Amino acid sequence: MSELSIHVESLLKRFNLTTMRQCLGEVDQLAQQQDWGYLRFLEELLEREQQMRHERLIQRLLKQSSLPECKTLANLDTAKLPPPVRRQLDVLLEGVFVEKNVNVLAFGLPGRGKTHFLCAVARELILQHQVKVWFTPAFKLVQHLLQAKEALRLNEALKKLDRYDLILVDDIGYVQHTRSEMEVLFNFLAERYERGSLMITSNLAFSHWEQIFHNPMTAMAAIDRLVHHSVILEFTGESQRIEKKKN
Repeated sequence: MSELSIHVESLLKRFNLTTMRQCLGEVDQLAQQQDWGYLRFLEELLEREQQMRHERLIQRLLKQSSLPECKTLANLDTAKLPPPVRRQLDVLLEGVFVEKNVNVLAFGLPGRGKTHFLCAVARELILQHQVKVWFTPAFKLVQHLLQAKEALRLNEALKKLDRYDLILVDDIGYVQHTRSEMEVLFNFLAERYERGSLMITSNLAFSHWEQIFHNPMTAMAAIDRLVHHSVILEFTGESQRIEKKKN
């Protein structure tokens, strides 16, 4: 290796251009074989660095999202989706709703595909638009916030969630919670209002949300914030889980 190559490698290491440093020799060989000019040589190095950084970013976003790995667009059976939901799929995949802090609210009985649909959309938004996503079951979110409140750190916990462009809260209303737990859930919804997008699944229609919040006024206030800027999806039909079991 020439002194010039060693010096270039040293500079690339200093500027943390890891991929460029690793493939310098290979690209230099290609450049000599194909008689590239210096700009073409530099372009190849930069493109490889960019591609590797993009791949690392996607892997980091997927890991921090906590999305279930099995619920992807590739294995989503769109033929079983209700037609109104199916028509929304391409629109949601564009990701404009995230930029505008619009919520996506999915309602339906258990087994209708709500969670799979929203997880598939969220995963694609990471892959295609590098959206910062966090998936959490509702009961885990409530436990996390209640612990923060007991430690007098609720505001801090809520602020930390602001770093996510999109938060997917699964199964609101599936498990009944205490009044204090529902208070922190309402605090979360109020804090998120017009500041970031939410995806929510629920087996309870809005008319039954008083069961969740134990107070009709609190339920009404929560619903008002959620639906102000929202897309509402209704998942009807037979349970896909029961259908799969039969087959």
